[in-house]
Amino acid sequence: MADLGAGLRVDGDVVPAGAPGASLLEVLRGAGNFSAKQACGRGECGACTVLVGDRAVMSCTTPAALVTDEVTTAAGLGDEAADLRAAFADHAAFQCGFCTPGQVVRAEAVLRESVDRDRADIVRAMSGNVCRCTGYRQIVDAVCAVAESRRDAR
Repeated sequence: MADLGAGLRVDGDVVPAGAPGASLLEVLRGAGNFSAKQACGRGECGACTVLVGDRAVMSCTTPAALVTDEVTTAAGLGDEAADLRAAFADHAAFQCGFCTPGQVVRAEAVLRESVDRDRADIVRAMSGNVCRCTGYRQIVDAVCAVAESRRDAR
């Protein structure tokens, strides 16, 4: 990665790196990016999930100073995750919507890793993201549908 000075590359743009000791979530929100939600602040709920490279991380516990790869938020996934967003809508996989950006980012990371996952593996892979509204069945149904669709498209 090119030297960005005191910045991070987020969704294709360079943003200021923030104060020393700042979490990645603090940097994102300070730069006006609010798709990663601020919730537990302890890495327990997944509402703040973003991609660093292709790896899903909880940005509230990730020190910004250690981030060297591109950061992709739910907003930055764009058309790449259009099928996931549509499946979440089709399967009623969100109610209040608060956890949805983190759920979509985690699901994209899970499917980038492999679309050849069975339902039980998808349940395990998504388990770090909490949803207090849906009961998870609809979220898993949506991710499974996209996995099947992406497998069929290969």
